[in-house]
This record gives sequence, C-alpha cells and structure tokens, in this order.
Amino acid sequence: MIKKTLLILIVAILAFAAYLAFLPGQYSVERSATIAASPEAVFAHVNNFKKWEEWSPWAKRDPKAKTAYEGPAEGKGSIFKWDGNDDVGKGKMSIVESDPTEKIAIKLEFERPMKGASDVGFKFEQEGDGTKVSWSLEGEQGYVERAVMLVMGLNMDEMIGKEYETGLASLKRIVETERSAPAVPAEPSAQAAPDQG
Repeated sequence: MIKKTLLILIVAILAFAAYLAFLPGQYSVERSATIAASPEAVFAHVNNFKKWEEWSPWAKRDPKAKTAYEGPAEGKGSIFKWDGNDDVGKGKMSIVESDPTEKIAIKLEFERPMKGASDVGFKFEQEGDGTKVSWSLEGEQGYVERAVMLVMGLNMDEMIGKEYETGLASLKRIVETERSAPAVPAEPSAQAAPDQG
C-alpha cells in the first residue's frame, strides 16, 4: 500500500513538472486608457518618478516604505528605489528611454519578495482631442516562479492588469482635473503712489 501511494505521488510530481515545462516562460500584460489631455500633459506625469506618488496603485500600499531618487529629476537616467512591506517588496525602477510625448521605457528590478526583472513601457498616442496611454509589462518567469503562480492560482495578466487599470484611472483623474482647473490670475503689479509733492 505504501509503495502504491509513493508511486502515485511520484507520478503526480512528474506530471506536474512536465506540465510546468510546457507553460510559456514569458509573460506580457498591457492596459490602455484615453485621457482628455495632450500627450505632453500626460507624459509629464509619467516621466517624473516623484509624480508617480499621486497615481501609482503601489504608492498607496505602503505609505511608510523607504524611498530614494537618484539621477536626473526626470527622463532617461532617473532612478526610483523602494523598500517596503510584503505588498510592495523591495526594488528599483530606471528610465532607460524617454522619447518626449511618445514613449517611455523602464527597467523594473525586484529584490524582494522574489528576484527578477521586467520591462515596463508607456506609449502616448494622440486620439482626437485626447491621448491614448498604453501601459505594458514584459518579462520571463523561471521554473520556480511558474510553479508558485500555478499552485497559488495566480494569473499574471489578471493580477498586474487590475493594478494597471487602477493606476491609469488615477492618472486620468489627476491629469484631467489639472487640465480643467481654472488658471490662477496673476497678482496686479504694484503701482507707484502719486506724488503728493
């Protein structure tokens, strides 16, 4: 009986391993939203990591996370590092390409909860009077990562896609609110007092 149970267990493990081997190692996630603003206005909120605090869904997961910025304030060479709770982990993002009003390419590297790297992209396309923003994520999962995702019943597209939808909705709200805000009138210049001579 023990031998039979052991044999069934071995067969099950081998079948699981074979199934994992045939699962695609690469993943790709993309979500889009149309924002009623110019590409320049939307681009400005993505090209500067400090502005991500306003709309990124992960920024609100751990307000106490340790953060650091390196390199230029925006554009190529900008780096954002964080170290937070289990929801946000530890890692860094680096802007590797910044093409004004058209696209931004980012290298995403995680140290925790699992080591790994992915490519993040943003595309900005004029669509009527607005801008279509596409946020994408591409990478490769190792054998162990695929096993964990499968056992936990997780789907990368659903898991990350939901966060991207939330982030794009926040970005849309912020940019459109900023666009519709009335301009602050300039203060009148001081006039010289009349000569009472």
